Amino acid sequence: MQDSIFIGGGGTDYAEPQDLALKYANRHGLIAGATGTGKTVTLQILAEGFSAAGVPVFLSDVKGDLSGLAAAGSDTFKLHHAFSERAAKIGFSDYTYAAFPVTFWDLFGQQGHPVRTTVADMGPLLISRLLELSEAQEGILNIAFRLADEQGLPLLDLKDLQALLVWTGENRAELSLRYGNISVQSVGAIQRRLLVLENQGATQLFGEPALELSDLIRTDPDGRGRINILAADQLMHSPRLYATFLLWLLSELFEDLPEVGDPDKPKLVFFFDEAHLLFDDAPKALVDKVEQVARLIRSKGVGVYFITQNPADVPEDILGQLGNRVQHALRAFTAKDRKELRMAAETYRDNPRFDTEQAIREVGVGEAVTSMLQKKGVPGIVERTLIRPPSSQLGPISDAARDALINTSPVAGKYETLQDRRSAYEILTQRTQEAAKAAEEAEKREAEAEAAEREYKAGRRYSGTRVGRSTARDSRSNSRGDTFGEKMGKMVAKELTGTTGRRLVRGILGSLFKGR
Repeated sequence: MQDSIFIGGGGTDYAEPQDLALKYANRHGLIAGATGTGKTVTLQILAEGFSAAGVPVFLSDVKGDLSGLAAAGSDTFKLHHAFSERAAKIGFSDYTYAAFPVTFWDLFGQQGHPVRTTVADMGPLLISRLLELSEAQEGILNIAFRLADEQGLPLLDLKDLQALLVWTGENRAELSLRYGNISVQSVGAIQRRLLVLENQGATQLFGEPALELSDLIRTDPDGRGRINILAADQLMHSPRLYATFLLWLLSELFEDLPEVGDPDKPKLVFFFDEAHLLFDDAPKALVDKVEQVARLIRSKGVGVYFITQNPADVPEDILGQLGNRVQHALRAFTAKDRKELRMAAETYRDNPRFDTEQAIREVGVGEAVTSMLQKKGVPGIVERTLIRPPSSQLGPISDAARDALINTSPVAGKYETLQDRRSAYEILTQRTQEAAKAAEEAEKREAEAEAAEREYKAGRRYSGTRVGRSTARDSRSNSRGDTFGEKMGKMVAKELTGTTGRRLVRGILGSLFKGR
């Protein structure tokens, strides 16, 4: 049984080969280095190694070239001889070309199966981060989520949240007594941010059917773990949406997966590419949440590997939990660069054969300074390592090949059709229509009662006088007799007993809901 993944070697008699022990693979890791130094290939060979060991993988394809994992390399590839020579040099004797089982995903549903979650599942903290809300605006969003729970209003997609915010704003006077101040300006600001989010394509992220985590943790009949590739080349145009989605997915894994203790190999390995996007301008509450997830999720059998240009992009408390490290070259053009380079070198266990700081500066493309956890989880001595060549294709596959794999994947047809079941939008729309109808009927009764009252006072005599009088009195009595609970249940109808109120329903709420 395979118990490690071969990373590479030094190509010399004294250099130790570098293997990632599967037993410690869920203790997280870091792949760092400047642009063009080989991080993508390192990610590719690690994904291959985990898949071959029966471990499912989730990664994002930021540049659009990791789809090559689904195809075998070729002898006709221009780097074939260079790959073969490197394999021989580092002692990779069983190097062969091979394809790996891949499932493609895409938030926009164009280059893979659609990925969705519900607004309720993402929650107010992450949505506030996604929308860049102020503290006051985040407070109103929390009130809206609380109201959704209390009133039985499912929040599935963005139109549900938008409708709930309108309802909250319209009834702010009574809601503020219980939850605190709700300003129209703050509600409007949140709505504008939601509109921007819609324009970025986030409408397709929220809805049903929502992603089932079990579909990410699949193995093929031959025992290899499936590699889940999220198309992120277009998603990167909305970096906050990209980072928030990956953080949500990581949080879902943490919340839903059972404890597995100390497994022989991970249940899933999660690669977080462009990790600096997660931490840029992130509030402390969010960073604390990431730290908590990183610290505890390994007990669920999940290994998390952050990929970024510089280790300084990752907060120190989180960086200290990343035991397996592949450090490609760092550039040091400024005083700040030199300081960060020195700090990166100090995080490794020294090797007496070379200076770590100098090695990080000098390693070439496809070469790295590496340190893997050894027995009992002790960090290994840093080594200067030639990264092994990939077995799968280097570069993207054709669109036709991608489409064929999407159509034959284990989840083909499961997520493609969007469902729109009854939720907050439909429920509030119905309440609005019922309130408008009730207002019209109340106004009609009031008009009839006033007419009867006028006739009575004018001294007219007809058989229905007492009835008309009684009707007017009953109407006024019913208007005064509503309990507080009834008022809360009919908040919109309460103020709609006149012509102005009826126009308000038709003009504001009617155009909002019916216009859709």
